Amino acid sequence: MTAETSQTLDRGLRVLKLLADTDHGLTVTELAGKLGVNRTVVYRLLATLEQHALVRRDLGGRARVGLGVLRLAHQVHPLLREAALPALRSLAEDIGATAHLTLVDGTEALAVAVVEPSWTDYHVAYRTGFRHTLERGAAGRAILAGRGVHPYVPEQRCVEGQPGFVLSHGDLEAGASSAAAPLLGVTGIEGSVGVVMLADSIPERVGPRVVEAALEVADALG
Repeated sequence: MTAETSQTLDRGLRVLKLLADTDHGLTVTELAGKLGVNRTVVYRLLATLEQHALVRRDLGGRARVGLGVLRLAHQVHPLLREAALPALRSLAEDIGATAHLTLVDGTEALAVAVVEPSWTDYHVAYRTGFRHTLERGAAGRAILAGRGVHPYVPEQRCVEGQPGFVLSHGDLEAGASSAAAPLLGVTGIEGSVGVVMLADSIPERVGPRVVEAALEVADALG
């Protein structure tokens, strides 16, 4: 710690990070041990975080991340959208298809940024705010592939030295094909970058180009 930093704030943020890294919550004793402080300090930290809905405690006394964190996360979407737009715009214009950035929102995939090509006669209308399950469509399946979960990925291809991409057809819209690549290397963010087009199949060059765009977006967000 330095003279310019707050020890209490630092500990509070560490509590949130510890809770975010567990699915079953942590007790006061467990948090005290991980932070290297006494239980009284942890009680005070949790009480403050609970007042702001950033932490909740269940009937068993285990602390978990609260819904207030989700409200903060939603405010991040406009920042992510702004950072991703240049790479998405380049992808849409290059491929001639609708490009999108999709993030995990609970158990669903949520499109937070969409760019349509300017020069095509027609393209798929894919709107910001569109939701679907992670198991449907290339965008959701690419996120699962990024986690190392493969049961719902019928077609996945790898580019040498780079993460792979996922293809799908007709999952979310009849006659539309999609390609998406997982967004990797961005701390605290799960997502994918992809394109959707009205076609029976995805042209061979599209998958590698989507992977390239995903790397560009990750670099912009990093």
